[in-house]
Amino acid sequence: MRKYIIMGPQGSGKGTQAKMLAKDFDLVHISVGDIFRWHVQNRTKLGTKVQRYMKEGRLVPDEMVSDVVKWRLDIHDWRVGFVLDGFPRNAAQAEFFLENFDIDAVIAIELPEEAAVARMQSRRLCSSCGLDYNLIQLRPKVPDVCDNCGGRLVTRADDTPEAIRARLRDYREKTQPILDLLREKELIVAVDGTPGPDVVQAEMRRRLALGPGSIEALPAKQPVEVAGAGVRSLILPGLAWQYSRHDPYRRTTGTA
Repeated sequence: MRKYIIMGPQGSGKGTQAKMLAKDFDLVHISVGDIFRWHVQNRTKLGTKVQRYMKEGRLVPDEMVSDVVKWRLDIHDWRVGFVLDGFPRNAAQAEFFLENFDIDAVIAIELPEEAAVARMQSRRLCSSCGLDYNLIQLRPKVPDVCDNCGGRLVTRADDTPEAIRARLRDYREKTQPILDLLREKELIVAVDGTPGPDVVQAEMRRRLALGPGSIEALPAKQPVEVAGAGVRSLILPGLAWQYSRHDPYRRTTGTA
């Protein structure tokens, strides 16, 4: 069993790297960001709270993140292992997590602030189906038009220059004590996030002493219908039922 944590500032591509690693090694990718986005798109009680923080350019509170991570890990669908993306958020969470899970490594993707800002400002979101694009690395076939549904691409509400820099500053301040703690325990595997995704992935696997495997581009995410909810969501199809049936914040309805 392999259990990894992946960390990095917004724009570092940690979500993409986690998905690539999970795909080839049959790991479960547990993304706090994906869970929150699902709740926002489906207008749950949790999603309403998360959306308020996003509009204000703030990070979701640590306590809320902890609740979601605990709920997700309690599902126990990670027989082969997992890659946890977006947690821990402070030293106390890191200590608690290390006491309860035998982590193999913490992958720290490093990226200069200006590169992170440029990448985040290039992000676009389909206003209809929610598919993510990046004008640097993943452009739509037709400018400003979603490849999947033809919807209009818009800038994410929380990607103003001021909000981006505030989140990066918050990330640095909160993450440094975590990284110091994990370095003391010799768990950190640092990787340069500046090159393209395939190069970063190959270096990550080399540092983790994993076989190179077959590093392939990930298939585009597709909206899937959540059974009985009457809504469309951008999550992996196999996990649709979990998000609809297991809401730690007691979702009310999928259409409200």
